[in-house]
Amino acid sequence: MTEQTTRPVPRPDGSDHPDVVVSIGTDHHAFDRLVRWIDDYALARRDLRILVQHGHSAAPEVASGTPFLPGEDLGGLMGAARVVVTHGGPGTIVQARRAGRLPVVVPRDPELGEHVDDHQLLFVSRLQEAGRVRSCSSPQQLYALLDRALAAPEDFRVGPEDDEGAVRSALRAGALIDLVADRAGQDAPAAEPRRDGGEVTEWPEVTVVVPTRDRPELLRRTLRAVSEQDYPGTITTIVVYDNDQPDPSLARGEGGRPVRVVTNTLTPGLAGARNTGVLAAHTDLVAFCDDDDTWMPGKLRAQVRVMLEEPGTDMVCCGITVVYDKVEAVRTLDRTSVSFGDLLGSRLTELHPSTFLIRRRAMIDGCGTVSEEIPGSYAEDYELLLRLARRGPIRNIPETGVRVLWHRRSHFSGRWQTISTALRWLLERYPEFRLVPRGHARVAGQIAFAEASAGHRRAALRWIGTTVRTRPTEARAYLALLVVLGVPPGWVTRALHLRGKGL
Repeated sequence: MTEQTTRPVPRPDGSDHPDVVVSIGTDHHAFDRLVRWIDDYALARRDLRILVQHGHSAAPEVASGTPFLPGEDLGGLMGAARVVVTHGGPGTIVQARRAGRLPVVVPRDPELGEHVDDHQLLFVSRLQEAGRVRSCSSPQQLYALLDRALAAPEDFRVGPEDDEGAVRSALRAGALIDLVADRAGQDAPAAEPRRDGGEVTEWPEVTVVVPTRDRPELLRRTLRAVSEQDYPGTITTIVVYDNDQPDPSLARGEGGRPVRVVTNTLTPGLAGARNTGVLAAHTDLVAFCDDDDTWMPGKLRAQVRVMLEEPGTDMVCCGITVVYDKVEAVRTLDRTSVSFGDLLGSRLTELHPSTFLIRRRAMIDGCGTVSEEIPGSYAEDYELLLRLARRGPIRNIPETGVRVLWHRRSHFSGRWQTISTALRWLLERYPEFRLVPRGHARVAGQIAFAEASAGHRRAALRWIGTTVRTRPTEARAYLALLVVLGVPPGWVTRALHLRGKGL
């Protein structure tokens, strides 16, 4: 719990509520500059009661006193205050608006050495343009906004109708949170491919990273499909053994389909294995393929053509055919571009990791490699999609390029507690989900199902409640309730898999 401090000065109306609530967040990154600004303002306005949530920032010097007022949480205090000041975090901004307050926002400044993600700065900018916040960048601007808000609090009020419909509409229109980063200043685009009469004459080498563990027969089938690609360029496969004894007999160096065999030298699990392969690669283009999936012959050629024709594109995916218990289901997206906002609303499972083709520099020198912080490496592919989509739209080929095998030996089959922990981590790391009820309810429903499947009835019911309150029509809440009532989770997942769908 972050410490809450307040000056013990009663309000003119005799209540104990603060006049000003300042929330600096709990993201482990200090914002001492804002605390100093508020301290200076408190010195000049000793008639005010000011509460500061300082978290990992230095404690206020002027403000001192009691923690949370009895029976109230931060959202309640925001609702009772005359004005709310926040940092640029989406979660804090949303909390203030849900409390009925138009927040005064002070974003962190990377030029002053303050930690901040580009997407957060863009988020604040978009909200300012949409009139959803009042942003400022200097103490003078902050003090002027505080004075104005205290003099006319009604100008800094919002109603629930302001957010729910308007924010969702803005999201759908891409005006609020389709966070397409300014690509100026990034790496120069790759040179145009050499063509002869419109045909590509030089195809770049591609590295395929294949993590594996104790599935030798499936692995050999995967490698065979890679070697049989209808691709004129060289394809180097790096097989990464994770917590398993490597098979050196797979390695070969001759021809246009060399294979390297290495062991995971990073965090055990899928994320560390993928990163081991990415760091070992020497090519600009890197692809992923799981050891139980197979590429169709034209998959790589079609994707590389997109990369060559659009040098600014960081990632290309394609459709999949899901194979489960001898039943096949085709999963393709009928669109060629996917945004950050799209991915918040839906996982879009058609964008399977075995379809990923990525510019290596977009990870190494851009948004970072696969996250090794995610518990158990669950949903590490989805989290990477979110980060890459922040840089710019992900391109998609609306045709099947990979056969994905779902089976009882799949890596996360039955690991319910890992799934729940990882998804809760995802919600904490991406507070933007709170702006998209459909996406937030989807993840909450998955957590509810995982908790129910793990036998944690009380936790499952809490998450079912969260899901239904966020979006009453979210089916995962009711699937989780079936499991709570005694339906075996395997029956539910099998029924979904037979339709080519996951949880």
